[in-house]
Amino acid sequence: MGNIINMYCDESCHLEHDSINVMGLGTVWCNKESVREINQRICEIKERNGVSRHAEVKWTKIGPQKRQLYMDLVNYFFDNDALNFRVLIIPDKSRLDHERFAQTHDEWYYKMYFEMLKVVFCCGFQYNVYVDIKDSHSAERVRKLHDVCCNDRYDFSHEIIQKIQPIRSNEVQLMQIIDVLLGAVTYANREFPEGEERSSTKLAIIELIKQRSGYTLQKTTYLRENKFNIFIWRPNCL
Repeated sequence: MGNIINMYCDESCHLEHDSINVMGLGTVWCNKESVREINQRICEIKERNGVSRHAEVKWTKIGPQKRQLYMDLVNYFFDNDALNFRVLIIPDKSRLDHERFAQTHDEWYYKMYFEMLKVVFCCGFQYNVYVDIKDSHSAERVRKLHDVCCNDRYDFSHEIIQKIQPIRSNEVQLMQIIDVLLGAVTYANREFPEGEERSSTKLAIIELIKQRSGYTLQKTTYLRENKFNIFIWRPNCL
């Protein structure tokens, strides 16, 4: 079997009735052998910007005082060829019709998570998938997601997708990179009430990502785009 790939996954605005139009699911992945060095570099970026290596970097914590920290993290992602990103965006949750498809919101959520992940899986590699813990049901949800992914690849013995495991984002530096990238793309697709002021720092980070990726963040990229892959999912895609 070939190289082992580590994937770090997160979700944004995933609740069905949270008054936010958009939802995002994303993953950052790299070769397992690169993980230690990448985590160390992220710690160094934090310390260079006056932040403890143990502090959790999150999109929701972004403010003008730490603007350079987030800029440096985004640039580090794009400068490191070992790192790749994929995001699935649902631009309008109000259009979801779970009853029509005889499914619950949770069942649909698994389908979307699988849609986000499946494009990354390739023959000749093994995968360790790490998912941010959201609640006490995370372990059960992860087991179900693991079975769905493995069954699709005829990987019934879990030899290709070795594990899908819940972890805490504050314990792994790479989880914080996915939080920032996913938060940015989700924010870029979000609809705001007229007159609501948006964070100038977040908008600046989004602009940097647009420049570095070459994408608007609001359109689907080519399927085999590896570095910064975007899929805008719509209900009629079922």
